[in-house]
Amino acid sequence: MQKKLTRVGLVVLICSSVFGHAYAEETKPSDNEAVPLYTQEELVNLINKNEHLQRVKADECQLVDDIKARAEVMALPSYQFLYGDMLAYAVCVDQDVELGVYYMRRAAEQGLASALEQLGRYYDTGKLVQQDKAMAITYLREAASQGNLAAQIRFVNLLNDGHGSPRDFEAAYRWLFQSIVADKGMHKKVEEALARLAMKMPESVVKRDSFSKLTLALLHKNSAQIPKQKARTHLVLALVFIHENRWRFISTLISRQ
Repeated sequence: MQKKLTRVGLVVLICSSVFGHAYAEETKPSDNEAVPLYTQEELVNLINKNEHLQRVKADECQLVDDIKARAEVMALPSYQFLYGDMLAYAVCVDQDVELGVYYMRRAAEQGLASALEQLGRYYDTGKLVQQDKAMAITYLREAASQGNLAAQIRFVNLLNDGHGSPRDFEAAYRWLFQSIVADKGMHKKVEEALARLAMKMPESVVKRDSFSKLTLALLHKNSAQIPKQKARTHLVLALVFIHENRWRFISTLISRQ
């Protein structure tokens, strides 16, 4: 009787082992499981955080063919930038710096701010390309106009160092002056860069940009304070240019119940 029980127990143990192993094989994630492609918004966010190459590595290079197709065939700027960086820094592909820079340029030509800023930075420092301050100004000006903070700061610094044209002073000052900077250390750098540039500009132009920012602030503040249900509210904020380069700020708020 004891021998029969032992045999039964052995059969049960073997069956449990076999079926358990089969279940584990069936339920564990497949090494070849497809990784979903990045959406345009997701990829742009990764690029802005400088996490795009790490993400490709984390996905074990499974999307290389899809990335290449979207850069070459579909000509999507975010994928062109990603593929360009992969080629330049040998991430999941053989290194080809020349082709990598080519795709960065393609992305920049389509207006991708991150590509414009990166190429401007590379031309400024001579990384991957020959140093060319004029080209750096060209790329950085466009990226700065789109609100890219890194480009705005570098653009102003280049102007402060004597590169570019005085015709760019006002726009460069305005873009950086109106930027939102949360980091205290970065905010100090912005203030220092603006102070240097302001010394090169007419006082009237600096005041005008200061008034412009104040206008936006007042508009936001007043519109938030006045209840919609009470009102037809007319907020008139104007900057009036007076001859001899003087500016007068006029702010009038009329609220009717």
